[in-house]
Amino acid sequence: MTEASRSHAWAWLALAWLVAVGALAWQQAGFWREGRLDSDVLALLPGAHADPRLAQANARLAEGGTRQLVVLLGHTDWPTLRRGAEAFATNLRDDPRLAPLPMDAEAETAVSAYAPYQRALLTHEQRQVLSTTAPAALARQALARLFAPGSAPGWAADPLGLELGWWQARAGRQPAPREGRLVVEDADRLWVVTRFEHIGSPFALDGERHLQQALERAHAAAETAAGEPLQRLQAGVPLHAEAAAAQASREVATIGLGSLAAVLLLVWLAFRSLRPILLVALSLVVGVAAGVAVTAWCFGQVHLLTLVFGASLVGVAEDYGIHYFASRQQDQAPPRPLMRRLLPALALALATSVLAYLTLAIAPFPGLRQMAVFSAAGLTAAFLTVVLWFPFLDRHSPRPSAFSRAVAASLARWPRWPRGRAGLALAALVMAGIGGGLWQLQVRDDLRSLQASPAALVAGERDSARLLSLPSPAQYFLVQGASPEALLRAEEALVDQLAGLREQGVLAGWRAVSDFLPSQARQASDAALRQAADAAALALASEVLGENLAPAPAPAQALRPDAWLAAPASLPLRPLWLGQQDGRWATVVLLEGLAPTSVGSLAKLAELSADVRWVDRTAAYSDLLSHYRRMMGGLVFAAYGAVGLALVLRFGRQAWRALLPTALAGAASLGLLGWSGVPLDLFGVLAQLLLLGFGIDYGIFLLEHDNDPASWLAVSLGAASTTLAFGLLALSATPALHSFGLSLLLGIGLVWLLSPCFRRRRDTGALAH
Repeated sequence: MTEASRSHAWAWLALAWLVAVGALAWQQAGFWREGRLDSDVLALLPGAHADPRLAQANARLAEGGTRQLVVLLGHTDWPTLRRGAEAFATNLRDDPRLAPLPMDAEAETAVSAYAPYQRALLTHEQRQVLSTTAPAALARQALARLFAPGSAPGWAADPLGLELGWWQARAGRQPAPREGRLVVEDADRLWVVTRFEHIGSPFALDGERHLQQALERAHAAAETAAGEPLQRLQAGVPLHAEAAAAQASREVATIGLGSLAAVLLLVWLAFRSLRPILLVALSLVVGVAAGVAVTAWCFGQVHLLTLVFGASLVGVAEDYGIHYFASRQQDQAPPRPLMRRLLPALALALATSVLAYLTLAIAPFPGLRQMAVFSAAGLTAAFLTVVLWFPFLDRHSPRPSAFSRAVAASLARWPRWPRGRAGLALAALVMAGIGGGLWQLQVRDDLRSLQASPAALVAGERDSARLLSLPSPAQYFLVQGASPEALLRAEEALVDQLAGLREQGVLAGWRAVSDFLPSQARQASDAALRQAADAAALALASEVLGENLAPAPAPAQALRPDAWLAAPASLPLRPLWLGQQDGRWATVVLLEGLAPTSVGSLAKLAELSADVRWVDRTAAYSDLLSHYRRMMGGLVFAAYGAVGLALVLRFGRQAWRALLPTALAGAASLGLLGWSGVPLDLFGVLAQLLLLGFGIDYGIFLLEHDNDPASWLAVSLGAASTTLAFGLLALSATPALHSFGLSLLLGIGLVWLLSPCFRRRRDTGALAH
């Protein structure tokens, strides 16, 4: 037995050494500095749709923008703003993290690309005017334009100014070149727009926001050069990623180091010896390292929220070491016989905790699966370290301290749940309080609970999108067709409907491929409309001027998708062209200035055509969160049944004493959330699963070691450290982690208070098995 135990200890040492070497290799490979750390909120969630076309659309909309950021400098005076913008760009010119993107293609380049097809291109409004206005009236408008001051020299080629109107409609509120800068005007203020591409990865866990600091230094230089304050707006995925990484770094330090310090302080107060502190710390280090290693091996990367969540593992994994030293301190038993005696309870506690964590992996959430694997692997590694190493590394039992004696002795004075009418009255009072809280408990299934970007950054993103008329990729139309021509016709029908909604103020605009690449049928129809209007206008002008003016011929051929995609002018809209998949062609139509109250009107448009599909990613993910919240809620009840069965097999009729405190604490924690106005979300339900896994351990220890002060000391120390760990998690700026930590903070504290209340009385006989 001894030789076998020694060989197991050496085997675990070898495996732990491999983990350490692997961690060092990842550090040298830049694991913590480069792209294997993920902060994308949607990476936590499964695909809201199984449709590969939607997955392609979402990926296409995401690509390209993930490394770009935009900065807008604003002022009312153009010379002042120009000086500041030049100093801003100069300050960032040598920054290794930022590469300025060149200005958009010159207008002349785009005009030349569309020139062969220009006479077949009309806006929705132009088409309506040409279709409903009498030719004579159009001719008079053209003649009035000819004699107006500032008339264009090329009037005869475009007597109605249709080409200029088409370009103005397509430009919208896009920045216009001005003295070498891109400028957009808003009310009484001018904004210089500068775009950058981020070089490298913003996921550095060093607690610093390097991009933000660089932008602030450049802004200070710009204001110095301008001589006046300049307003700055900034937006871009790299800024959010860097903010998330900095926040994660702070929270990992706060939660992880705070939990570790609390655990070591509790161990010192209880045992007053350096050896228990070092050995418990060793088990924690091995557990956390194993959690990171296994997660990286399984998933190839680690999400930042997984690291924040995993930092609370310190407050859970110490239970095994504390339980060992508490028992060693109280009865002074030799290490190996003591470990054999403790092993059944420790193994059962590990099994329930790992089972609780692994239930997180049932839902197809990549983020939850990472958290489950991280925690299960870390707990298992800490358990093996205690079981296999402590009997060999521990040579002397710690002497009882005043703190440990006081905690251990408190079990004898702990009140039990009263019998008879008093017990029933207390139960009724508790259930009334819980019921009142549950009645007020609100449910929240909001994707925004998973993100915690700084408010200033979110406001800058919103204002930048308004100034630049940037559409949101969260809501869009997916249009499909059997051929490129059928696809463009279906999109044109949709855009015609959107034009009516824009006139009603439902939305500000849209971005669609068909606005720049009309179907061949529409090009032919528009070319005929324009040909007739130009002919009427030029006929009247010929009579007035005494000249023979004739319209230019229609385009020799239509603009086709392959030619359009090959032209540089199509670059901004290429992400909207999804191409062919499974015999169907598809495009995306993005919307600008969409109010939340207008979503219903847009969703109804999709019902008018089988080729048009409304996609609301935010609503889809919220529905997904709601679905899994309900599913995991049912799983909580199933888990209680499974754990209850396991307890009955072990403890017989006394099993309820281990299960009831956790059940009461879970219900009471939900009631307290209701009384305090904190809504319940998916993570709050998952907290109930983990509460079952953690809380049941306390009842198991108290039943397995009936009225044992050493077990109560271990339970108290473990509960205190676990409560503190998840209490620190409640400080997270991420709403989901905050509610998760708060639920466990309340639940674990209540389990600790309630578990000794239901322990056996000394007159109840021997423990039933």
